[in-house]
Amino acid sequence: MVHKEKNHAFRMLVLIANSKLGENATEVFLDNDIPIHYHLNGIGTASSEMVDILGLGSSDKTVLISVLPKEFANQMLFKLRRELRIGRVNSGIAFTLPISGASNIMLKMIAQMEVDEETSETGKEGKAMTDQEYSMIAVIVEQGYSEEIMDTARKAGANGGTVLHSRGIGDETKLNVWNFSIQGEKEIIVIAALNKHKLDIMQSISEKYGINTKAKGVVISVPIDNVIGLDYY
Repeated sequence: MVHKEKNHAFRMLVLIANSKLGENATEVFLDNDIPIHYHLNGIGTASSEMVDILGLGSSDKTVLISVLPKEFANQMLFKLRRELRIGRVNSGIAFTLPISGASNIMLKMIAQMEVDEETSETGKEGKAMTDQEYSMIAVIVEQGYSEEIMDTARKAGANGGTVLHSRGIGDETKLNVWNFSIQGEKEIIVIAALNKHKLDIMQSISEKYGINTKAKGVVISVPIDNVIGLDYY
């Protein structure tokens, strides 16, 4: 059962960082008794030449995802910046996305989390952006198009992105009516971008790699609540 909680606001916290920082962030999550979080492996979209120039060592990325009460999510952004210095050049980004509901057992678990009032306001640490200044753009496409899509996105104003690999699941019979196949291996390109660039990025990608092209791309966006690290992402 999916339940909308009236007494609490909830956020999805997403961290995208290099592998080492990802390991350290996992320890921060555990130390703060976060009951549920998920660990995914991703690939940065910088070219191998750029990785060498910047001294990044690897384009491998760790993606951590958790659902938290809003104030606790803000507190975790503060701690990630303070303890891991997320936001430094080439370190990674962390942001929160508003959600409207979750399963009852999840809500009961996370609603009991206690907020540290001294660190709950992310803005005390400087550059957490608010007022939905940014959006997360997600592009779901056939495999092999991520580099081309990121080139297109950068020309429209994006700074960077992360690629996740997945497998589509759906009712093939119904989707065939729309000339759309969801089965098979897919790539998900996640891009955090300023809202002033969002429409241009989405339109540029849709025109070249949309549902009626060989890439079979689907493009969506979600408003970002708070974010750290986008200056260097």
